[in-house]
Amino acid sequence: MAELKNEIIEKMQEIVENCMGDSQAACVSTCPMNTNVKEYVKLIGENKGEEAIKVIREKLFIPGVLGRICAHPCESNCRRGEEDNSVAIASLKRYAADNYDREENWDLEKITSNGKKVAVIGAGPGGAQGALDLVKKGYEVTIFEKLPVLGGMMRVGIPEYRLPREVIDKEYSLLTKLGVKINLGVEIGKDIKFDELLNSYDSILVAVGRQNGRIDKSVPGVEGTGVYHGAEYLKEISLTRNFKGVGNRVVVIGGGDVAMDCARSSKRLEKVQEVISIPLENSYEAMASSNHEIHGALEENVKFKLGYGLNKIIRDENGNIEKVQIKKCLSLFDEEGRFNPKFDEENTEDLICDTVVFAIGQGVDSSFDENKVLSLRGNGTFDCDMLTRQSLSNEKVFIAGDCGNAFIVIEAMAEGRRAAKSIDRYLNGLDLKEGRNIEDEGGYKTKLFLPNEYLPEGWDSAEKVNRRVPGTLPSDKREKNFLEVERAFTEKEALEEANRCLQCECKLCMKECIMLNDYTDCPKHLFEEYLEKGHEEMEAKIAYSCNMCDQCTLKCPKDFDIKSNFAGMRSEYVKENHGKSPMKGHKAIEVHQYLGYSKMFNTTNEAPSGKKTKYVFFPGCSLPSYNPEAVGNMLDHLQNKLNGEVGSLLKCCGKPPKALGQDDLFKERFKSVQDELDKLDAEYVIVACQSCYGIFKNYSKQKVISLWELLPEIGLPEGQVGIGKGSDVTFNIHDSCSIRNMTKIHDGIRWIVNELGYEIEELENSREKTRCCGFGGMIVPAVPEVATKVMNRRASETTTGHMITYCAACRESMEKGGADAQHILDLVFGETYTKAKSAKRNKGPVGQWMNRYKAKSELKKRK
Repeated sequence: MAELKNEIIEKMQEIVENCMGDSQAACVSTCPMNTNVKEYVKLIGENKGEEAIKVIREKLFIPGVLGRICAHPCESNCRRGEEDNSVAIASLKRYAADNYDREENWDLEKITSNGKKVAVIGAGPGGAQGALDLVKKGYEVTIFEKLPVLGGMMRVGIPEYRLPREVIDKEYSLLTKLGVKINLGVEIGKDIKFDELLNSYDSILVAVGRQNGRIDKSVPGVEGTGVYHGAEYLKEISLTRNFKGVGNRVVVIGGGDVAMDCARSSKRLEKVQEVISIPLENSYEAMASSNHEIHGALEENVKFKLGYGLNKIIRDENGNIEKVQIKKCLSLFDEEGRFNPKFDEENTEDLICDTVVFAIGQGVDSSFDENKVLSLRGNGTFDCDMLTRQSLSNEKVFIAGDCGNAFIVIEAMAEGRRAAKSIDRYLNGLDLKEGRNIEDEGGYKTKLFLPNEYLPEGWDSAEKVNRRVPGTLPSDKREKNFLEVERAFTEKEALEEANRCLQCECKLCMKECIMLNDYTDCPKHLFEEYLEKGHEEMEAKIAYSCNMCDQCTLKCPKDFDIKSNFAGMRSEYVKENHGKSPMKGHKAIEVHQYLGYSKMFNTTNEAPSGKKTKYVFFPGCSLPSYNPEAVGNMLDHLQNKLNGEVGSLLKCCGKPPKALGQDDLFKERFKSVQDELDKLDAEYVIVACQSCYGIFKNYSKQKVISLWELLPEIGLPEGQVGIGKGSDVTFNIHDSCSIRNMTKIHDGIRWIVNELGYEIEELENSREKTRCCGFGGMIVPAVPEVATKVMNRRASETTTGHMITYCAACRESMEKGGADAQHILDLVFGETYTKAKSAKRNKGPVGQWMNRYKAKSELKKRK
């Protein structure tokens, strides 16, 4: 038994490690701030904007900003995007912020001051996020920002037509509302020494931006007036809506978003007449910039020279730029995949201009650290632990944002939050890493995947909504002004776009299984608890609530065998309970088994005199207890069609102890069945019960034949063909879950009904997709409340009110659930069935055992 227990543990462990039941949708997992995207998009789709903005603000303090400028990795990984176009998540965030974000609803709760002080260098999103989290934890936080405005490089690097300054100011006001002290226009290293901060504060968060732009000094003519880098260019335009050194004709070098920002900003300056963008890439698709940025530039009449690089800058006799010479770019990368552009030096072209802006990259300004307290990486960013953000050279200092590992705003915020958590631990003497992982505090790739067959029904219908795109300010209205270009969604557009969301999750087994929902939110958590506690501390009722129907596995994208875990748990409970089920209700099964194996209700019969017993008819337990006459009539029919070589055996196959986990008792019981078959020297067992079919197929020496496979081969009793023609009843067929994969049996049943002449209307959940009747797993006496729910659900699925089963136990369940239910042999040996003949047929235990005894007599008299 110990070996079996290890097998159970291994199966459970596999589910714990690989079940996707608690895996986040990709939009949530890939958001560095782990924003509950799925939930707020759903709420917007339900027109619950106020609830949606509450969900957003649980993680994000600048929803309006991010709704406009976030690089939205969530959208890049959206499952909908694999089918047509991803959901416009950022635009939906903006819709919620613009329409429902009220300052009076902002969360201003914070812990009473603890007297410890933290300095934050930089008021960009990373520094601001860190400051907010720390002030809420009771720290006295002071931000030092060398710019005269809040927002850092986000404010002076992203043009106003993309990000209105009033949006930043409104959302950043949360800092002062919470008590963060902000010192603008203060440059660390000049106005205040970095060493002074180290001595005056308990901890420091360094969150400076990449404000040092790059200029390619190798280009001839680059030295002199009229040449600028993108960072300084955008900064001055952001602060003044002008640039003093700009001329009439601007050339922008580069193909990324900063280059597009420089080009589009230039078009808004009064003095500028022409702007030319020169990217190395030879197509718009290959450019590093976002598609919408390129599209916006084209709408604003920015000209492009695709696939060129700057060769030299040509100046006049006064040193002013006269023109630039560009050369054709042949390739960007070498054979090793490194960026190493190659040019055709003979293929050149001159462009008249007076201003050159380099947008080819930016670096961190670390000059504030005069004494080199902080160690640097090769790329100029500060070296720190990826999780905790603690500097590797000074434990008091933490790093976040552009100067750390972030490339986009939302990543900077995530680093600021991680740094704040670490600072709190550091100042309280706690381990910085204990219980933490990057997945909980940053974006990660989810385990969740949804094959097409598991997508919500109807998502790809003819009426499906294509991705909504926010409207924009007409291009002719953008000239020489900084009005916001992109509009917010209307309510109609927002609702339509939000409802494109597939609400990705893997809860398919939970949606299908009634039982699991009583005990867990997904199989992973249930088996995780089992492995942690051991079955001794787990309620036995859980294991005995499983119907053993396999529907969970059928729904599972990974085909996890879940029921075998419950079966294994049952075996362990039985082992520890001296061979018996721990469920009180199963005492009724013990009585049933006692009677089922007693001589009073058993009989073994050879074929009629003079005939070899080649076949043995095994009707099972439920059918003889329901319709003993049909059992006798079927034996007559089999003997008539199979040359009289049919005997019979009335006995339980042993399925009940098998289902309860009484493995040793099952072996003993089935051996008694096998002994009777061996006495008859039979070659085949013909079974009418689907549970018996499984038992004999797996354990019997004889070959097993389902009665429902056999009847289409030998035909129906004489006079019954067409008897149902003209009936006012149309039947649904309930297929037994224990033979869900036995197509031949399914076909056989339908052949029989068609031959009888009755009309059939197929259920949605039929054949291999059938649902349990509620009887499986012996749960009726043990957990009746679960069994009742399963019965009611299945019976309610009837579309006609009349159900055919080919298992007498299933028939009983369907009737208990409220459907008119017939066993197929009721029709095979009965008169024409009509609606007027609908009646309750269930009998109590006494009546069933009386029928069982009658069935014994029916079989004996036909030997």
